[in-house]
Amino acid sequence: MDNKHKYINVVYQLYAIDEDGTKHLMEKVEEDRPFFFISGFGTTLEAFEKYIEKLDTNETFDFTLPVEEAYGKYEEAHVVDMDREIFTINNHFDHEHIFKGATVPLQNEDGNHFWGRVIDITDEKVKMDLNHPLAGKPLNFKGHIVENRDATEEEVRHMIKILSGEACGCGCGHDDCDCHHDHDNCDCHHDHHHGDGCGCGHCH
Repeated sequence: MDNKHKYINVVYQLYAIDEDGTKHLMEKVEEDRPFFFISGFGTTLEAFEKYIEKLDTNETFDFTLPVEEAYGKYEEAHVVDMDREIFTINNHFDHEHIFKGATVPLQNEDGNHFWGRVIDITDEKVKMDLNHPLAGKPLNFKGHIVENRDATEEEVRHMIKILSGEACGCGCGHDDCDCHHDHDNCDCHHDHHHGDGCGCGHCH
């Protein structure tokens, strides 16, 4: 088989950059739990993958992705008012998980899962920000390659099964890290299975 997929293992720090150039550490991947993925499946930011996959094992990197190559501009249209009743369990509002500043799992009518941040709560509505948390920010990645090699046929087959829903991605390399979803269709509902998301913190 002509294997074009790479098995890549990296350790890095991710910084979000403000307009004045100030950097904020958003994520730190430690040596004892590196981030690994298989290239060519769209499970990471395309620009991140293109830069990383050309580097060899033990090589260091320090590069910045502009907004358009990261998570795009912050869109006010992705701040929406959702009916309060969406967030009820047994006719009671879910105060435990739905509060200002909370990040909660949502799902639209097509079954796409994504995250929203609670901005405000009124008697009838919950205002949600569906923008990616890093939207509008250039992203700086610093780190090194732990391993970069051709992926095996077995690893590629397993990744295909994960992406098709035939296998679980939990603990298998943080595969559920594609944060891009279509927020234009806002027929969303609250996913009450709290904690079912990736939980890995890797947001590319």
